[in-house]
Amino acid sequence: MIKLFISSKKFQNFIATLIVINGIILGLATSKQVVQEYSSILTFLDNTIIAIFTIEIILRIYVHRLSFFKDPWSLFDFFVVAISLVPANEGLSILRVLRVLRLFRLLTVIPQMRTIIAALLGVIPGIASVSMVLMLFFYVFAIMATNLYGDSFPQWFGTLGESMYTLFQVMTLESWSMGIVRPIMELYPYAWIFFVIYILIVTFVMVNLFIGLIVDAIFTIKGEQKEEKSKELQEIELLKEQVQELKQILLKKSKNDNP
Repeated sequence: MIKLFISSKKFQNFIATLIVINGIILGLATSKQVVQEYSSILTFLDNTIIAIFTIEIILRIYVHRLSFFKDPWSLFDFFVVAISLVPANEGLSILRVLRVLRLFRLLTVIPQMRTIIAALLGVIPGIASVSMVLMLFFYVFAIMATNLYGDSFPQWFGTLGESMYTLFQVMTLESWSMGIVRPIMELYPYAWIFFVIYILIVTFVMVNLFIGLIVDAIFTIKGEQKEEKSKELQEIELLKEQVQELKQILLKKSKNDNP
């Protein structure tokens, strides 16, 4: 009964709503004016929500026993709630900051978010490979930029580190044209070729590879989830057929026993 209750959609939606409300409370608590006027209300609501979260964790441990501690998502929930229960005095002020981690409980409550996180974790090897290629291009272009423009624009390309920082800004497309490239083009009219090639390779090609990896992983996980659901449905249908067959056998037997 308890297992059905804590795993029901209504209960999960209730917990998700509390997490959102708690997030709003944590946001309001950053305002000194709000805290001064509504401190008692915010504290009451915060403590009430923490109490509900604690009861939820206790019920889940009671239902799942040791298997609760084998599930990474459950361990994360346990860790977040445990932090909330520790008094955050001046010596442990970091715990007050860590309480904002409660918002990440939405990842464990909402299945769609879990799918995205699982996809991100699944593409880590692919992301690592793409990152290595990206860093290679990044490093090569930084050396080239330092040699080409370092003397004339030392504030942007005076050292390798400054060149990498500037190229990172260009990669994000933040004020790259008016802020960086056009001033350089006043001395080097064809500098745009260098930066356009860099943007095409690093920003559009490499960054889109990251996005492609993540999207592909999400579709793969969703496909696996659909297969699991279809298998479960097949098993349920098979059980229904077996129950029907058993009913037929029992009916025939009862008829034979009572002619």
